[in-house]
Amino acid sequence: MKIYNLHSKQKLPITLDQAWDFLTDPKNLEKLTPSGMNFKVYSGADRKMYAGQLLQYTVTPFPGFNTKWVSEITAVKEKEYFIDEQLYGPYAFWHHKHFLSEIPGGVLMEDTVDYKLPLGFLGRLAYPILVKPKLDSIFKYRQEQLLNMFGPYIESKDDKGITKQDILN
Repeated sequence: MKIYNLHSKQKLPITLDQAWDFLTDPKNLEKLTPSGMNFKVYSGADRKMYAGQLLQYTVTPFPGFNTKWVSEITAVKEKEYFIDEQLYGPYAFWHHKHFLSEIPGGVLMEDTVDYKLPLGFLGRLAYPILVKPKLDSIFKYRQEQLLNMFGPYIESKDDKGITKQDILN
């Protein structure tokens, strides 16, 4: 059994409260998903995320393949993290951890997704050709949308006007 992992980080120039409020509102999932995927939440988005919440939506991950997806929010720690797990959908296993932490001048958003593909050998063959590129493009789109909505994160400078990035370069 092969478990794949996707890891993503993004710095946002907003407060922890703003990030938490935006990211834990299920209605905002559509804003962060490419329009070609026809993502539509049809149940469970009536309140902010909480442990035990079920979200039902439809998605078209690939042209001609429309599927239902049911996720459960399995854990929430206010302004720190939340976890969603697929109960029904296109993956054999999907466990997505969303972390937020304050940094100077904003918030660090970090995602870790552990997932398993269906169809055994065929799923493993599809991984490098279809699945990995698709997931990478979805997370890239999400990063671009967040950048468009909230603007670029600018590294804060110390009292001498030097950023950590300046030191590393």
